[in-house]
Amino acid sequence: MDSASRALEARVFRVMLAAVAVSVCIATVTAPWRFTAGLLLGGLLSLLNYNWLRASVGAIIEGNATGKFSGSKSVRYILRYLVVAVTVFGAYKLNLVSLPATIFGLCSFVVGLFAEAFRQFYFIIIHREGIN
Repeated sequence: MDSASRALEARVFRVMLAAVAVSVCIATVTAPWRFTAGLLLGGLLSLLNYNWLRASVGAIIEGNATGKFSGSKSVRYILRYLVVAVTVFGAYKLNLVSLPATIFGLCSFVVGLFAEAFRQFYFIIIHREGIN
């Protein structure tokens, strides 16, 4: 993986982390504890899911490129959805979190992608990249 890809992934992860931190801080002051706990759980699961996705997809691509494909790497790709679903379901059934807040927390990836899209759009406009 080249340095530009690593930098992109690091920026998206940092924005996700910041979005989770800011939303949990605001919710701590303004929202009920179950809502705050839901944001925190969803945000942490989103960060874990992002790292897990990156690692499992990288391993699958590397395995296909080298010809040493392992089925266990594919299983881990699917397993992450099961882990997230069971964790959210269990926390919701135990009345520890608000389900809508947990879903909002899981959407921190969207915030990271939009931030990166706006960043790229800004640099295209400012530097007029791609325009002759």
